[in-house]
Amino acid sequence: MKNNYELGSVVQMKKNHPCGGNIFKIIRNGVDIKIKCETCGRTIMLTRVDFNKKIKKVLEVKNYEK
Repeated sequence: MKNNYELGSVVQMKKNHPCGGNIFKIIRNGVDIKIKCETCGRTIMLTRVDFNKKIKKVLEVKNYEK
């Protein structure tokens, strides 16, 4: 998948998080990517290579909001 996501984008992952949600928000973008589950609020840190393998689609691209 082409890197058409940026900081603050909302993405859908292939597998569900243990809480049941599969919608995440990107909160750190670099060599490692940190995503936050929109259902339970927990964060996950993935390498860019792993993230690109596990992403299903980008739902929304927008700027980062704290």
